Amino acid sequence: MFKDVPYDRYMTEVNRGLAGSGIFLTAKGEKLNTMTIGWGFVGRMWAMPIFIVPVRKSRFTYGLIEKSGEFTVSVPFSSLKKELALCGAKSGRDIDKFKECGLTPVSGKVVDVPVIEQCDLHFECKVVFKKDVDSNSLNQEYDTRCYPNGDYHTLFFGEIVACYMKD
Repeated sequence: MFKDVPYDRYMTEVNRGLAGSGIFLTAKGEKLNTMTIGWGFVGRMWAMPIFIVPVRKSRFTYGLIEKSGEFTVSVPFSSLKKELALCGAKSGRDIDKFKECGLTPVSGKVVDVPVIEQCDLHFECKVVFKKDVDSNSLNQEYDTRCYPNGDYHTLFFGEIVACYMKD
């Protein structure tokens, strides 16, 4: 059903998703939740592949990642615009996004967080570092434009422990 691929083989598709309708970030704790992200970065740090995901502390997903230390990222190559829009607008505190969108969770290979079956590319990640965005160190233009209410992100650095796609 899935085949392993190098973590950096489909960076064009990952970046296209981030710059377009977004991609799915999934976390699990007392509930399973997915959210849409439009910011992120895949690269190498500390001699390992890393997926950096920014999550605001006000988001339901933040607490799930904090507790579990794991997350998955699922990238659709074809359009899931309606699903991405809902998952970016509604909170997992209030609704079951998987049920509302007809998304199917599939168990991860390494982590205890599922991936989304309807997507083509999947990353499984274990948090190895996190850093809060510091307004004193951020360019003032970005601070004003991206954080008018002071709701700063925490950057979760996830070691990519598995990367695979639909067969």
